[in-house]
Amino acid sequence: MKAVRYHMPKVMQVDNVPDPGILHERDAIIKVTSTAICGSDLHIYNGKIPQVENMVIGHEFMGEVVETGKAITNLKKGDRVIVPFPISCGQCFFCQHDLHPHCENSNEKHYGPEGGLLDGKGAALFGYTDLYGGYDGGQAEYVRVPFADVGPRKIPDNLSDEKALFLTDIFPTGYIAVDWANLKGGETVVVFGCGPVGIMAQKSAWLQGAGRVIGVDIQPYRLARAKKSANSEVINAAEEDVIQIIRDMTGGRGADVCIDAVGMESDRGVLEKILNTVRLQAGSTTVLENCFSAVRRGGVVSVVGVYGSYYDKFPLGQFFDKGLIMRAGQAPVQAYIDKLLQLVKDEKIVLDDIITHKLPLSEAPHAYKIFNEKTDDCLKVVLKP
Repeated sequence: MKAVRYHMPKVMQVDNVPDPGILHERDAIIKVTSTAICGSDLHIYNGKIPQVENMVIGHEFMGEVVETGKAITNLKKGDRVIVPFPISCGQCFFCQHDLHPHCENSNEKHYGPEGGLLDGKGAALFGYTDLYGGYDGGQAEYVRVPFADVGPRKIPDNLSDEKALFLTDIFPTGYIAVDWANLKGGETVVVFGCGPVGIMAQKSAWLQGAGRVIGVDIQPYRLARAKKSANSEVINAAEEDVIQIIRDMTGGRGADVCIDAVGMESDRGVLEKILNTVRLQAGSTTVLENCFSAVRRGGVVSVVGVYGSYYDKFPLGQFFDKGLIMRAGQAPVQAYIDKLLQLVKDEKIVLDDIITHKLPLSEAPHAYKIFNEKTDDCLKVVLKP
């Protein structure tokens, strides 16, 4: 079959690889009908999360069931399914507590309680390096889905791929970033990053009762998309003093909630890149620092942008003085997906209006390049195997 494989930083290739097969009675084989490139895939592409061996990439995918293991009774051949990006057993302590990205049984080689740089990681993720399980991902014609009695959800035939695909990751991720803040109604929510996850967070803020939603970015085309798709007010951080503007918009206090939907690959100057190298840090915490400054005292900071290493000069004193609440991590998609699927079915939210490029799988290397370089107004790419 054809599959997109990581070879080295900045090199993705479409290769011929063996078709996957059933390895365990709880497996299913999915024929992929749609898959997407996620912003967190770029962390692998850019070498921020290490991967030595060639690997099939991709954790946002959906398709048709073509084969199941003998223990699978919830799926049958021909079912259309969406597949959450964390791989979880459904039976361990963390899965039983709706903390599926911390599953104890899916990441056999590198799981542990420490959360270290190169070991003691959380649950396995599809197509997300050997550190996170080493499972082949969904940017391929077929994919093996472990624990298929726990993750995949069937979708009706009248729901198109494009309307359902983002339930696998970016919609639940954006939704939980707001849900962690436990909105009571009328709050000001600022989302740093108007990429796919950031726009989903902005849409989710309205769903959960926000009174004001503000998107921050440095790319005009992303700001325009956030304004159009999420009905957000927007601030161009490349042209304006974003912290002061947010304070001015909120009576000097700051936002009730700030969401970091960018993570470690925020825009950096040359000096910061040099300091990151000296400190052995992957990327930057600039956006997180902006969240701490822009949020009000006693406010909430949600972090769904990925950070891959430890960082010096974490603003702990500011965090303490302002009495902030902070939540971070991978989205427990399995705990939210049924509720969010119903919102899509009921047309309470539109997900496919962020798609800017639909390309065949064979054009994946080009798609990675334009997405990473933010050219051709590329916001979200859907690949068709």
